[in-house]
Amino acid sequence: MEPHVPRTARIALNRPIRRLFDYLLPDHMTLQRGQRVTVPFGRQSATGLVVETDAQPPEGITLKPVRSAAEAWPALPPETFRLLSWASDYYQHPLGECLFTALPPALRRGRPAVEKVEPYWQACGDPALLPGNAKRQKELLAWLKRQPGGAGSKQIVRAGFTQSQIRSLQEKELIRETTPPSTDGATEETRNRIPVLSPAQQEAADQLPSPDDGFTTTLLFGITGSGKTELYLHYLKTHLDDNHQALVLVPEINLTPQTVARFQYYFGSRIAVWHSALKDSERLSTWLRIRNGEPVILIGTRSAVLLPFTNLKTIVVDEEHDSSYKQGEGFRYSGRDTAIYRAHLNNCPVILGSATPSMESYHNALTGKYTLVRLEERAGNAKLPTIKLLDIRSRPLEGGLSRPAISAIEKCLNAGQQALVYVNRRGFAPIMMCFDCGHMVECPRCDTRLTYHRRDRAMRCHHCDFQTAATDHCPKCDSEAFKPVGQGTERSEDVLAAQFPDIPVVRVDRDSTQRKGSIQGILDTVNSGSPCILVGTQMLAKGHDFPNVTLVVVVNADGGLFSVDFRAPEQLIQTLLQVSGRAGRGEKTGEVLVQTCHSDHPLLRSLAVGYYLPVADQLLAERETGQLPPYRAMAILRAESDVMSSSLKLLDDMKSKASDCGIESWGPLPALIARRADRHRAQLIMVSNNRVRLNRQLALLCQDLDLMRLPADVKWAIDVDPLETG
Repeated sequence: MEPHVPRTARIALNRPIRRLFDYLLPDHMTLQRGQRVTVPFGRQSATGLVVETDAQPPEGITLKPVRSAAEAWPALPPETFRLLSWASDYYQHPLGECLFTALPPALRRGRPAVEKVEPYWQACGDPALLPGNAKRQKELLAWLKRQPGGAGSKQIVRAGFTQSQIRSLQEKELIRETTPPSTDGATEETRNRIPVLSPAQQEAADQLPSPDDGFTTTLLFGITGSGKTELYLHYLKTHLDDNHQALVLVPEINLTPQTVARFQYYFGSRIAVWHSALKDSERLSTWLRIRNGEPVILIGTRSAVLLPFTNLKTIVVDEEHDSSYKQGEGFRYSGRDTAIYRAHLNNCPVILGSATPSMESYHNALTGKYTLVRLEERAGNAKLPTIKLLDIRSRPLEGGLSRPAISAIEKCLNAGQQALVYVNRRGFAPIMMCFDCGHMVECPRCDTRLTYHRRDRAMRCHHCDFQTAATDHCPKCDSEAFKPVGQGTERSEDVLAAQFPDIPVVRVDRDSTQRKGSIQGILDTVNSGSPCILVGTQMLAKGHDFPNVTLVVVVNADGGLFSVDFRAPEQLIQTLLQVSGRAGRGEKTGEVLVQTCHSDHPLLRSLAVGYYLPVADQLLAERETGQLPPYRAMAILRAESDVMSSSLKLLDDMKSKASDCGIESWGPLPALIARRADRHRAQLIMVSNNRVRLNRQLALLCQDLDLMRLPADVKWAIDVDPLETG
């Protein structure tokens, strides 16, 4: 008789540790890779994901058994599992945390993968059967009779009735629970709708690949206002079958309402949404639709690319250059680059759209790795705005605005049009300074100054969220000459409100859009077409379509000209051209005024031409000379601790290991903001001509770091393909 061989399962847990855990499989249990299980972990239970079965565990260890399987099917299908395994290897992040990123919060906590179904009610009795004092029950029953397909409990409550009234009618058998009407697919009306393209758009559409061609990457360079969204819609309408799934990535939550409305017009209930502001129940519902293979077209932010699609046929990445696609902490993946690899795994096309492509994507297009499709005419009769550099040296400023800029705004409003003022700082002023002793209020936890928010009478750090009450006197010398210096969105808003008291001034920044639905209210105000002034940060530069905005004023364009970060000029030009593109998108001609103290700077003079690709060629030439990305692969090893010496020592040790393998390294040096939330941060930049060699060396460094007995306060992280090097 053969000896009984115990079966095992290797499980990934949602923990920031680079190891997997072996468990015994009970005889009655069969598991698949990607399946959710409950396992003992210490004195508690934990939710895990199966990575491997029948693996050989280390000798001399007594294994605990898997307690139960959450479902009989894998939460992560094979293709999604391969994607996340690749991302774990490429971005050097623990596999467990990567895998759990593809689950909605409810499933990470171990909840069943079953959607909580809302009860649906239909009238089946006569209101006359109710007693005379049951007035509200009669009203509810009459209301339900007017709903042909019935109504859900939430809809009934929103109509002003209560759950107890529903229960009373149910007990009297005057209403019955029924199946909600099917919302699968699109209606016949939406199915027959298709966007009408201009000749330029049609020419671009003809160059886009068919899903039948398999994996391809296409860079769609479409100037602002050229109708890239219409092109995406037309592409999906003509190429996507009724039973296929598609993914459309957008960089910001605030872009989703506008985009979703346009997609729903053509695809109806096939459209689903994914972003971090959704409720847990909403995310679970969407996740289940995707995992069950429903033919959804998902519009989502960065993390949507990790979801368990089973029939994905097309991926679109809108505004592919946007830095929001790069996760800044934890699992530091790029949503755009992961989307490209996902398209490779799914053997489907991926379309990257932008008016200001990233240097990496543009370089790949120039070298033939991507197909470049150009769309260089604005939709309809709209023309590109004229861009003028307004030198503000020696000019008096009011809230950051020069007199010519204010006069241009006045002229715009008098013509019944709208103006947009771009200020890339929120708050009232970035600095509070004493004009007697020179004292400036600094964050006690970071190497940065506190921003003054006059609305809340608060001084806030935008890096660690420390805040304190604002004062009218200098905290050091008690002088009354304690004044705000510089301008933020609040200050510009106040100055414009005083200048134009009869005109709505709408501020759009992170502070003004925190409440749910606030951005939609702002968009409704602007889309009404009435004269108004928009004041905001980069939120306004991202894909919004404001037909009656004819003037854009950039308060200060000099921020990225002299930064230590080599990407700063690229990001500056992208932001300025994107925000400029909000002007003149309708029938009226647009104008852009760019305030600067360096109107003779070559980069700004190139910007004034209003065409991006020559500037991109110039920036690529500079990158090639300096042998910077995209010409070499880059990664940053970041360390932080309670004292800077510990951070630098760790990076010094790692630098010698990298040098031994032929990896060029720069540093270690303190980060641009060296102290943040009382943690001292340093970094070691590593570059290589060979991406595979760099990735292999990073894996070895991670192994060495895992084996080192580091002090408890020392933490480290690796950032592959970083967007910030400061």
